[in-house]
Amino acid sequence: MRYLVFIAIISIFTVTVVNAENTTTTQQFNINDYTNIAGGGLMCGIANGEYKKAQYTEPIPEKFTINASAYTAAADECGKSDGITASGNKVIPNRTLACPRSYEFGTKIYIEGMGTYVCEDRGGAIKGNHFDIYMKTKTEAFAFGRKNLTAYVLG
Repeated sequence: MRYLVFIAIISIFTVTVVNAENTTTTQQFNINDYTNIAGGGLMCGIANGEYKKAQYTEPIPEKFTINASAYTAAADECGKSDGITASGNKVIPNRTLACPRSYEFGTKIYIEGMGTYVCEDRGGAIKGNHFDIYMKTKTEAFAFGRKNLTAYVLG
């Protein structure tokens, strides 16, 4: 049985594995390696210097491809210009993401090369693997264009 401890730092994290023989190994991984260390069993954390075992119930994030485009809070794009998303939150650059309805509001999506975004908005054309990334200006949005990017659901 394996126990994993990890500390996330942007796209790099450290994993300590303690196996049944109490042998401990520590290794650094980047987000691309995340699916390769899953190895079954329990996830652990450290509290007050002690390992705390906890059943790991969430699936290990698997990478998938999104077809990303960008949008702004301009009235000609959204029909309003108050910057309030479908979830009721105000748009924030480098955070707000319009996701298909199959993703609940609040779901965190890590997009390679861009960072972690939060599903806070919807859109009529946002279906399947199409996601819309909020950007502050139309210049940024047009420069971004449309890209196929690798992403991971973080929770």
